[in-house]
Amino acid sequence: MEESSKFHTVRGYQLLEQNKKLLTSAMEDYLEMIYRNSFEKGYIRINTLSELLNVAAPSATNMVQKLGKLGLLDYKKYGIISLTGNGREIGEFLLQRHNIIELFLKNLGVRENALLETELIEHNISADTLYNINIFNKFLEKNPDFIQKYEEFLKSQ
Repeated sequence: MEESSKFHTVRGYQLLEQNKKLLTSAMEDYLEMIYRNSFEKGYIRINTLSELLNVAAPSATNMVQKLGKLGLLDYKKYGIISLTGNGREIGEFLLQRHNIIELFLKNLGVRENALLETELIEHNISADTLYNINIFNKFLEKNPDFIQKYEEFLKSQ
């Protein structure tokens, strides 16, 4: 939960708004995955990215080239991908958005399809709703008895 306390909805949405006409849901997924998996080395390889997203390497290459043209990442020979400053900032926001929604769904008791549901929600949520979900998650973290009472209530249904 530490990460979500650093969440800055307004800035993240400002970045997305700047690129709104340019970024599709698929592009957001690529940026999030690149950001998520480039911490250790500062880059990710195209073949690793395609495996993580379950897409063919040529499809990943095509998308990476599009994101490169938007100035969000650098794509070098031998399939090495690294984020630019703007790409890193958007990637961080996208991962935080994902984590906030996923935690919320888990707090609601969604277990089996939490990842799928998160993916379906994250590209369509407003800044205000995401902000409120984040605040609610923080409230639950500070008041674990509410979660316990809710889980007991769920079991009784």
